[in-house]
Amino acid sequence: MQPARGELDLAYRLDDRFARESGRVYLTGWDAIVRLPLMQRQRDRAAGLRTAGFVSGYPGSPLGGVDSLFRQHRAMLAGHDVHFEPATNEDLAATSIWGTQYLNVGPVTSRYEGVFGLWYGKGPGVDRSTDAIRTANFQGVAATGGVLALAGDDHDARSTVTAQQSETLFVHIGMPVLNPATIQDYLDYGLAGWALSRFSRCWVGMICLNDTADSAASVDVDPLRPHLVLPDVEEPPSLTMWRPPAELELDIRERRFPAAQAFVRANGLDVVTVGAHRSPRSPRPRLGIVTTGKAYLDVRDAMADLGLDDERAAALGISVYKVAMPWPLEPEGVLEFARGLDEVLVVEAKHPIIEDQLARLLRRIPRDRRPELVGKTDDTGAPLVPVTGALDAPIVRDVLLARLEKVTGDPALVQALRPRESL
Repeated sequence: MQPARGELDLAYRLDDRFARESGRVYLTGWDAIVRLPLMQRQRDRAAGLRTAGFVSGYPGSPLGGVDSLFRQHRAMLAGHDVHFEPATNEDLAATSIWGTQYLNVGPVTSRYEGVFGLWYGKGPGVDRSTDAIRTANFQGVAATGGVLALAGDDHDARSTVTAQQSETLFVHIGMPVLNPATIQDYLDYGLAGWALSRFSRCWVGMICLNDTADSAASVDVDPLRPHLVLPDVEEPPSLTMWRPPAELELDIRERRFPAAQAFVRANGLDVVTVGAHRSPRSPRPRLGIVTTGKAYLDVRDAMADLGLDDERAAALGISVYKVAMPWPLEPEGVLEFARGLDEVLVVEAKHPIIEDQLARLLRRIPRDRRPELVGKTDDTGAPLVPVTGALDAPIVRDVLLARLEKVTGDPALVQALRPRESL
């Protein structure tokens, strides 16, 4: 029996972070990554699937400790049919994982029904491996396999020679991208990522920003979390030994991306976390904030600095939409969120991946009812959310203050919200 939330668990041991199958465990970002294939194997076993896991990558900050942790627990992983094979470089790791997806394709069969792959590397490792990863992704994955690629990113170049953002590379490669905000998201998005990969037949990228990878938290683990369903749409074609390159490109654009978006929609991965839409105290929503990953935490911290808890924010007409998959953006949910707003503010680090997609999607709303879209620039074209460096709560706080004054037309309200130390 697990202790109730808030009670001290005197029986808890360090090994429980991997051994405990349900309840609360304390994990670092590295722990969460090592735990992921164990949880996927557990879920497959419960579903009656005989699968195995294959993990390979190359160490580097912020995922440098993952390699050591996988080595340390190699025997434990093997006991759960998860094989860890450290690679000479990121390219060979990607190529090895690519090969696992061809299990049972052809005359040779295996005792396993599929292999789920986990690739990891720091941001520059994604750079150098784009050819191997792109080719593997275009060829596809097995319906009982799937591949999750973890990119250790460093937005302000604390441990790399260049500031790194891997989302743009994954877009170029043709891979759906998940962007977790917390250690809990590492687990939930990671497991959703393998299911998404299997359904869409794509490799799925997941951003592991240094701020999150180097953090720790107490999280919920459960064999049924997250509960995932398959959308009622046609699945892309199964993996074969060879298909014409032009056919594969068409398949990605016209079948795999729509399948990925349908999966996100069916499983509610994008969520409204602050809802002026649902507040009886708000006559109508005014400002909608669309954000993802660590930037979501910056938004929540900035709101807390301004004294805006969920209830007060909703009363002022503020809503927040947390995006799990910034590429390709699921259109129905974000358009539902945007309708009726005066303004949509996109808060995302560096390149405007969500903003650029949303600008096209908002054209579906009649011009006279279409909200203003701001993000990297405001409605006058002036810089707003920075395109360089890393975001933090003070930066986002100033952005929110500027937009609240514009949307509400009430400078006195904004002045009252402004923290005393910034006056």
